[in-house]
Amino acid sequence: MITMQNIIREGHPTLTTKSKPVILPLSKEDIKLGKDLLEYVINSQDDEKVKKYRLRPSVGLAAPQVNKLKRMFAMHVQDLDGELYSFIIINPEIIGSTKEECFIPGGEGCLSVDRPTEGLTPRKYGIRFKGYTLDPETEHTQPIEMDLVGYPAIVFQHEFDHLDGIMFTTKLYKELPNAFPLFEVDEDSESNETETQE
Repeated sequence: MITMQNIIREGHPTLTTKSKPVILPLSKEDIKLGKDLLEYVINSQDDEKVKKYRLRPSVGLAAPQVNKLKRMFAMHVQDLDGELYSFIIINPEIIGSTKEECFIPGGEGCLSVDRPTEGLTPRKYGIRFKGYTLDPETEHTQPIEMDLVGYPAIVFQHEFDHLDGIMFTTKLYKELPNAFPLFEVDEDSESNETETQE
């Protein structure tokens, strides 16, 4: 089981190194890695497990964040309409995107970044990707090609950047005049997406 002790932090060389494609069919080791990544994300959204294991909440986790230079990540996130996108993604490629750009008000966050950050990260509002998914129940891998928009698209791009050794901290801007906020921030609430955008 992955805990915060397994997650490497900003400054570790793996986080700025490009990952290598995963060999298919998946090895038992890679199957376990994929399942462990998804398990962490799901556990981190369970209040009891967060307290028990001292987990930071997240919506995604990439293999490089646990010091594995493999093109694999997991995401478990709902869009703003409540639809769940839960994947273990293998060897993803972004093959298309919208011209529209958006950002998360208050900025993104990352399990590998412990310090507060200031600034906004531009992301494409919609993307099309292809790659492979690993079913954690059957352990079967199958091709996938699909479109994502809004919050799931942002999460995907954040995790995809990890595979290329890119940290969101290298994409921080005070203003993004050509992009729009994905949602409005409730001024009465201190909560935002910075702790859940990994």
